[in-house]
Amino acid sequence: MWRFFYTYTKSFNYCVFKTSIRLADYLNRVAVNQPFVSRLSDYYFIIIQFLKSPWSWKKGFILLGTVLTAMIVGIFFLFILIWTGALGSLPNKEELSLLENPTASEVYSADSVLLGQYFIQERSNIRYEDLSPSAINALLATEDVRFYEHGAIDKRSLGRVFVKSLLFQQESSGGGSTLTQQLAKNLYPRRSYWVGSLVINKIREMIVASRLEKVYDKNEILTLYLNTISFGENTYGLESASRRFFSRSAKELSIDQSATLIGMLKATNYYNPRLSPERSLHRRNVVLEQMRKYDFITQEALDTLITRPIILDYRSINHHTGLAPYFRDYIREELVTWCNEYNSTHDKPLQLYTSGLKIYTTIDSRLQQYAEDAMQNQMTAIQKKFQQQWGKSDPLPIESSIVQNALKKSAHYQSLKAQGHSHDEIISLLKVPTNMNILTVDGEKEMMMSPIDSIRHYLKFLSAGLLAMDPRDGSVRVWIGGTNHEYFQFDHIHESTKRQVGSTFKPIVYAAALEQGMDPCDYISAGKTTYTNMEDWAPKNSGDNYERKYSMGGALAYSVNTVSVRVLEKAGIGNTISLARRMGIKSTLPAVPSIALGTADISMIELVSAYTGFANQGNVVKPYYITSITTHQNEVLESYKASPSTRALSSENAQLILHMLRNAVNEGTSSSLRSQFGLTNDIGGKTGTTQSNTDGWFMAITPKLVIGSWVGADQPLLHFKSTSMGQGARTALPIVGEFLQHVNRDKDLSSIAYARFPDLSSDLQRKLSCESFKSDKNIFNRIFGTSRKEKKRDFGKPAKKGFFKKLLGKS
Repeated sequence: MWRFFYTYTKSFNYCVFKTSIRLADYLNRVAVNQPFVSRLSDYYFIIIQFLKSPWSWKKGFILLGTVLTAMIVGIFFLFILIWTGALGSLPNKEELSLLENPTASEVYSADSVLLGQYFIQERSNIRYEDLSPSAINALLATEDVRFYEHGAIDKRSLGRVFVKSLLFQQESSGGGSTLTQQLAKNLYPRRSYWVGSLVINKIREMIVASRLEKVYDKNEILTLYLNTISFGENTYGLESASRRFFSRSAKELSIDQSATLIGMLKATNYYNPRLSPERSLHRRNVVLEQMRKYDFITQEALDTLITRPIILDYRSINHHTGLAPYFRDYIREELVTWCNEYNSTHDKPLQLYTSGLKIYTTIDSRLQQYAEDAMQNQMTAIQKKFQQQWGKSDPLPIESSIVQNALKKSAHYQSLKAQGHSHDEIISLLKVPTNMNILTVDGEKEMMMSPIDSIRHYLKFLSAGLLAMDPRDGSVRVWIGGTNHEYFQFDHIHESTKRQVGSTFKPIVYAAALEQGMDPCDYISAGKTTYTNMEDWAPKNSGDNYERKYSMGGALAYSVNTVSVRVLEKAGIGNTISLARRMGIKSTLPAVPSIALGTADISMIELVSAYTGFANQGNVVKPYYITSITTHQNEVLESYKASPSTRALSSENAQLILHMLRNAVNEGTSSSLRSQFGLTNDIGGKTGTTQSNTDGWFMAITPKLVIGSWVGADQPLLHFKSTSMGQGARTALPIVGEFLQHVNRDKDLSSIAYARFPDLSSDLQRKLSCESFKSDKNIFNRIFGTSRKEKKRDFGKPAKKGFFKKLLGKS
């Protein structure tokens, strides 16, 4: 039998050999213009050489059979090892059914606008219904056109890869992995093994893919894939990529935009439309041609689409971008604490950065945007004036303590110190210029600058803050903690950030006096007084108005310091501090006369909360900024409500103070709201300027908003040289003025812009029916121009009154 087989094989071999020679001649002739045939010819001659080898057919068949058997047995045992988890655990069907991508948590405004995200990877999971059909078609056309026809493994594609890629080395033949296999690779990244990593990982992916197809239907797998895939730049999922490159949702993508994003999947960095627009355009057109090839689009559509340029609406997304970054940073710690508390009582743990939570807040996106625009516009102008005042002089030499302290806290300094460098060596190294992005008054610029000079550069920037609350329930509508969150993370709204508040504290002093029974039309002398029990402290006014007497409303409108201290004396320091406490101010309030001028350090959020009492009939509300926390599927996990208001002062006295503050806008220190910004709103306001123009403040009250703004340098030693430039009316007030201009122009915000305060009762109107001020000179003084002498007295001891003054109740 064996001899017959051997003889027959030799005869057959002779025939095959002769036929092969003829076929080889034919292939050589055809191969001139056919690369595919040329490769076939090469492989054919290799086979011929094998047939001509001196080995006997018996040995050859035995060797070939042994090799094939060993390979089959080896692959079988390798498959068993992988299947059982001996080479690394594999997810079972139960685990796959609970599959969830790490998803960024999202923060939303009260009007359902996405403010920003908390994420490790920028990722947003969406439903199949929210995917653009064109994106799905582009993906199928380029990656797996038979996706809905085959199972987890496409045998036809595997055969194509074996023949074309392995035998004929055609790189353009495509891959053999199905979308399900690619999803498996994305969900469970490949591992490194000593030997055969590629084969082992491929088998792992096939096993996981087959399990995925048993748990999910095709649409669900497609959705998982498009929610998982990387688009580079730490961006994962089609939704996040759509928002980054085109500032729109995945559902709104056009055909050419879909083709651009799907085209990136081949090499995310190489085909990035921002970094490589020409390569991206070419790749997009390849995807469009694939879509035409498989009839997802018509030839006419292809001809039109390939002529379009790629127009990006790029939005770099990070923790600094988006609306209200300081606010999002402020509530982050509170949300982390909430997650920890939730996890202590629930089996399924939540993580702020990966669980895809939705946090709904009271922020109004329109108001926030208008306030941020006003802040940037006004601070650009203010910063330019601030820098111009120094001229060629340098307010911050390297040797100054401010620069040295900031330098030692910098990351550059700490890194070099950790490497063992001495202080002098570090200074020398940090004086070397390097290329860096620098924030300037006119935006970011790339320039050569040393690290030391960059520190000095940023120290010269002014900071700002603005907070707006609804006085009816404490809803925080606007939160701006600084001018640029990427460069300056310090939040000037935070409770821990306290600055001297200047004259913005005066309304509380005047309210305390009213609570103690003082008449609003009592006239108080603005004459100079030195308080001997305070090391001869003598408050001064900004203008030469010492020879006047002011009513309470006039003194508050014109922010007369000397009168304010006398009002504090009548109200009592203890009573004033007690009222401030009832109005929600928890900061330390020194029991000294200068408190009337705002020498206490108070946070913005405390002060704005206190002012809600004037707008809300004497009832103070606490800040309220989160309404609910839900899952990504909008299942409510926690709901919040505003705290009930608390009575701080009588309704009548709150209305009187509010009227005085409105008078400050109509004729006093805040009148530029009318004259410069043309505001006709019902509005009250109070400016504030601290010593040496270090801090500029403005507080505004409308029926539906209480607004606080502040401008100053983080280093108090840096300030405007003149009060005319550095006072709150020139720094903080314009930000509020422009903000309200934007609000007034928005018809959708007319309920805020045109809200009106209720009219005062006739009794309250009578209490305020007096002039703001009158002369404090007698007839002899008016004729001869002799001014009154400066008084000296101890604070706390009431001024002596004559008989008629006591009788008439005049001061």
